[in-house]
Amino acid sequence: MGDMEVTRKEEARAEIKIWNYMLGYVKIAVVKCAIELGIADVIENYGSPMPLSELAIALRCEPSRLHRIMRFMVHYRIFKQEHINHHTIGFSSTPLSRLLIKGGEKSMVAFILFVSSPTWLAPWHSLSARVLETGNDISPFEVANGKDLWSYAEANPDFSELFNNAMGCDARLTVQATIEGCPEVFDGVKSLVDVGGGNGTALSLLVKAFPWIRGINFDLPHVVAVAPKSDSIENVGGDMFMSIPNADAAFLMWVLHDWDDEECIKILKKCREAIPEDKGKVIIVEAVLEEDKEGDELGAVGLMLDMVMMAITNKRKERTLKEWSYVLQQSGFTRFNVKPIRAVKFVIEAYP
Repeated sequence: MGDMEVTRKEEARAEIKIWNYMLGYVKIAVVKCAIELGIADVIENYGSPMPLSELAIALRCEPSRLHRIMRFMVHYRIFKQEHINHHTIGFSSTPLSRLLIKGGEKSMVAFILFVSSPTWLAPWHSLSARVLETGNDISPFEVANGKDLWSYAEANPDFSELFNNAMGCDARLTVQATIEGCPEVFDGVKSLVDVGGGNGTALSLLVKAFPWIRGINFDLPHVVAVAPKSDSIENVGGDMFMSIPNADAAFLMWVLHDWDDEECIKILKKCREAIPEDKGKVIIVEAVLEEDKEGDELGAVGLMLDMVMMAITNKRKERTLKEWSYVLQQSGFTRFNVKPIRAVKFVIEAYP
């Protein structure tokens, strides 16, 4: 009887979990709604618990529908609900809601709008086709949108802007975490080439934090052509598979996960050629998967990112520590260390 009772409880929990999986999309849909309405901005600017009636007026929303949205977000601790008096409750900001403020210092708005866009969501309907051994090496993104990610971005300026804004958003948060978490990584680095640096957001933050660094923002010619000009940063166009500008250190943030091991090794070999043999290094900022840690929220994010890689391209993947060790050794690096930062990524220092 005891075993049967345990089984019933496990089955009941399983049913609740499967409902949460089935309706998981609701969370991102409601968060996107909140961003589009500007809820976090209005509540933050109000400065004290904001009554629903005033929030509805400020947002020009129908009160009963807005109440249901706020009830949902309070449940998931995106906002706090506080009593203003015996008859009135108000809504307050939280660390989570401040990530939804447009233009906020640690805003994730651009990234959320990107990953919730129809173009980005469409490939998920074809994920199973990617896993099957059909001999078809086309990514779900290409199946859904007719072009691979890079070609689609080049042909669709609006999507390209969404993508670049999202990458800039991530760069600001990750680079700040890197600066705060392990500034010693940049000691003695007088010149730094950001390989795949995009619009230069990451590099501009680094040279501001470490003003002795001369920065080289290196990416495809059409990408650096629209990058902002700066006295401390030189924008250089080129192909990282052909050659990389020389510098004391090469910096790659969320670049190597875009490529399979063979291509990753080619890129790293070009980085090795670009840095001094005696004192050079490559600084990699990427996820490091930990497969065996159950219940680890950070580890779960890494595993979800790996699923994103599978859905979006035919080569992208996140790597375990063992996989990183393999590509670095095959690229000619003799040693490396891994440092955690306050982000979903790690800092890997690799030495010739």
